Amino acid sequence: MLEPPSDRSVPAVVKSAVRSRPLPPGGEAAVWRAVGARWRQLFGDFARLGVSFEWHEFTADQEVDWGLSFHPDSVELCLNLAGAAEVSAGSQRLQFGPWTAGFYRQGRNPLSAGRNAGEPHRFVTVEMAPEFIQRHLRSAAADLHPLIRRVAEGETGDSAVGAVETMNTRQRELLSSLRQPPVLASAQSIWYQAKAVELMGEFFFQPASSSELFCHRQQRVARDRVDAVVALLKEHLTDPPALEAIGRAVGCSPFYLSRTFSKETGVTIPQFIRQLRLERAAELLRSGDYNVTEAALEVGYSSLSHFSQAFHQQFGCCPGLYPMATPTQRAASHDRPGTEAPPR
Repeated sequence: MLEPPSDRSVPAVVKSAVRSRPLPPGGEAAVWRAVGARWRQLFGDFARLGVSFEWHEFTADQEVDWGLSFHPDSVELCLNLAGAAEVSAGSQRLQFGPWTAGFYRQGRNPLSAGRNAGEPHRFVTVEMAPEFIQRHLRSAAADLHPLIRRVAEGETGDSAVGAVETMNTRQRELLSSLRQPPVLASAQSIWYQAKAVELMGEFFFQPASSSELFCHRQQRVARDRVDAVVALLKEHLTDPPALEAIGRAVGCSPFYLSRTFSKETGVTIPQFIRQLRLERAAELLRSGDYNVTEAALEVGYSSLSHFSQAFHQQFGCCPGLYPMATPTQRAASHDRPGTEAPPR
């Protein structure tokens, strides 16, 4: 799970009015160090691989000039967990809120970008070089968003912004996996590059025909409905409502809801409730404020043996040994949030 926002306040970088600005010496690490942000490169090398995943976390006293970190001649996808932000190119403007995603291109002229003062910011950026996009998307250019299509076809030009959308459950889970990849270190290079392609598939395409547009609308309705179900289940985790009550709350029949939920998430509603409970229990155990019995009761398990069995199936160890018993958690213990990657 992703960490809660830090309550540490930091000074901000004053917005620059310079029209053309390369990255400062030291690269992005230097930019984010200047604002006291918790920044680290999750994977990649923009210059060598054409893609870079980066994590950011900070609270600013003043508005932060976010655009200082944008690579010249790049497309950046922002997966925003917390904090309000804006990116604009002339009269075109993107506005980010919690759990939104959007993309933009840094071209000949610099984008204007800022992040609000006085609130925590947490987000992942995926920076992509034109060559990386062309290699993967050139053959699909007709179905791409116009901004991405121009890049895929090799056009150079001015900066531009694409679109912002609210992330659905599947996209949120994908985002959550980026900080702790569920694979061995030797497999992370291919895993992250595959995730970059998956993210392009999620956010860079748009329907090319009216029939596809109708299907897209239907998919959006289904995703929104699933998001509403997830929010309802999280709110009533220890005593979730019956399927009929959930259906009434989101405006569809229990049968259709079950089918839609399984299609969108890959699991049934009971399986998802179990997953939510166990993930919440794991958070409580990691906090050190709850013992196994207390964590089980807190998430709605009345039987300690049933809880222990389910927990072992989910995390590969009994709850009494969690979190340090699993390879993922052992790796996470060495991954301190304040660690910075070396400048590129």
